[in-house]
Parts: sequence; structure tokens; C-alpha cells
Amino acid sequence: MKITKVYTKTGDNGMTSLVGGIRIKKTDNRLEAYGTVDELNSHIGLLSAYVKDESIDAVLTRIQSDLFIVGTHLATDLSQTPLYPSAILPEGEVEFVEGEIDKILSELPEKLGFVLPGGSIAASHAHVCRTVCRRAERCVLRLSQEATVGDEILHFLNRLSDYFFVLAKKMNNIDGNSEKIWQKPCK
Repeated sequence: MKITKVYTKTGDNGMTSLVGGIRIKKTDNRLEAYGTVDELNSHIGLLSAYVKDESIDAVLTRIQSDLFIVGTHLATDLSQTPLYPSAILPEGEVEFVEGEIDKILSELPEKLGFVLPGGSIAASHAHVCRTVCRRAERCVLRLSQEATVGDEILHFLNRLSDYFFVLAKKMNNIDGNSEKIWQKPCK
């Protein structure tokens, strides 16, 4: 798709268009949901810049592509516009993420306790992705209380935040950084 113009001036008064042309306020829960998914996608792009492992980068690219689909799904008001094929998450993507989580967990040494976010730059960015993903999930849940959202979208976001948690652990392990375990202060 060739981009011929970036600005349209149609959003200058706080309105934007959904898939199908329906106009909504930029403060709408729907826009908050897909905007937060877009923010997550950008954070994943930043994480990808710090990942040196090609297989992890390939997984991140697949997730980013899936998030474009999720965003298109969320930008479609199903009460007025049918889902285009490009807005349907391919079958098996939730299971794919679960498989990646299981694979990473099988490679990691067992550690107990709550982990403080941080460590290497890549691990730190994975933690940011995890928290933004959790916020995206909350936004989509809020939207689902007033509009139709596919269950697979909610399942995907829920698994995805778990993926970023274990990915952060893996990135610290790869980079030789010990995780900091939260120590409850005694009083």
C-alpha cells in the first residue's frame, strides 16, 4: 500500500474513523483499546532492536503482525461493519504463544519469588511490553463490556503478557544477568 498523504485534517476536532467509515470520538473506549495495542506494537519494535537472537526476533515479528490484526478487529464496530478477513486472528495464534512460553520455561533455571523488572536492556524492554500488554488487555476488556470483541483477542492478549514475562527472564539469562527477587521489607 502506497502512502500518498499522512495528514487528512479530518481528526482536528477530536473525531476519527473506524473501519467502514463510522466516525467516533478520539476519547472512545474503542480507540483507547486499539491505540494501546498500537503502543504495545511500538514497544515490541523497540525490544526487537535489542534482541540479537534471530529466532526470538522472528517470534516478535509474528506477534507484531498479529497485533495489526488485533488492532483492525478492535477498529471494527461489529454492530455496523462486518469483520474483514484482515481483522480475523488466524486460528492457532494463542496456542503458538503458549508453545513459545512453554519452550522458554523449559530452558530456564527455576527461581521462586516475585521478580523486580529490569536486568539487561532487552529484558527491561520485555517487562515494559508485559505491562503495556496488561493495560491493553484491560482496555479491551472495558470495550468488550459495551461492544462485541472476539474471545480470541482477549485470550491472545492474556497469553502475550505471560510471554513477555518469560521472555524477560530468558533475556536476562542469555545476557548473564541475575534477576532481582523482591524482598519484603521487615518492620
